[in-house]
Amino acid sequence: MSASRPSADDLLVLLEVARSGRFTRAAETLGLNHVTVSRRIAALERALGGKVLVRATGGWELTPLGRRAVAAGEHLAGLLGELTADPHAGPEIEDVVRMSATDAFATFVAAPAAARVHRAHPGVCVEIVSATRRATQHRSDLDLEVVIGEPRVLRAEALRLGTYALGLYATPDYLGRRPAPTTTAELADHRLVYFITSMLQVDDLDVGRRSLPEMRDSVTSTNVFAHVEATRAGGGIGLLPTFLAARHDDLVRLMPDVVELDMEYWLVARSDTLRRPAVSAVVAELRSTMATMGTALRNGAVHGLPGASRPAG
Repeated sequence: MSASRPSADDLLVLLEVARSGRFTRAAETLGLNHVTVSRRIAALERALGGKVLVRATGGWELTPLGRRAVAAGEHLAGLLGELTADPHAGPEIEDVVRMSATDAFATFVAAPAAARVHRAHPGVCVEIVSATRRATQHRSDLDLEVVIGEPRVLRAEALRLGTYALGLYATPDYLGRRPAPTTTAELADHRLVYFITSMLQVDDLDVGRRSLPEMRDSVTSTNVFAHVEATRAGGGIGLLPTFLAARHDDLVRLMPDVVELDMEYWLVARSDTLRRPAVSAVVAELRSTMATMGTALRNGAVHGLPGASRPAG
């Protein structure tokens, strides 16, 4: 194929496909149909003399040529935004940021952080998908992934967000019916509330179960909030994130000097994705929220939402 000057419209179409990972979603955002989007991408590839997209699991991924084209599309979109913006107002960010995160992180970190980003930048929409899994090798339909444990990824950056701990908890009623364990050997007389071992996809979380081999299961679930509620209902001793359990006055920490497992939250994204202003704003707020949460936990201020009283921005 011989290269020629690419169409600006085609570059903007590719930019939207790169953000969404799907022709249909890009078409919906742009007010086109997916056939038109496909035709625009084909025209761009003819103009550039090579492929800009390759099919991957869950959507489309950019080729090296595609990443160069998207960088040009981002620059073009920025110039168009400046042209139409109010000259007396500050730069406005308009974008959709799509991210996945574990249940607890999505609820207590990502959601309030996203709300603050939207308050500061009303043109930014953040979509959050709850998922407890390893980082995917193909993330064309996601801008950001938050996972537990340091990930091994290709063609992406991994950023450490912070640490949290797992501890053992039970209710006073449960402990009134059964003697509280004081040694690991005594844990054998109790049942554990935790993840379903056969369905656990995260190696770091499996360490929690392997650390308590003497305990049999009582209630297991893929959802950490189910662990909390089953423990609060007296279903056994829960191995729970301390920042979740500390929010409930009816949960008592057991053997804190013996059982405390540190876990790490990591963020995964492509380098070109991190350069987008909206994504950069979300990442900055996630880091700020995690820092506030860590400070609140160390100071014992655990009942309010992390950072809830801080202003937007």
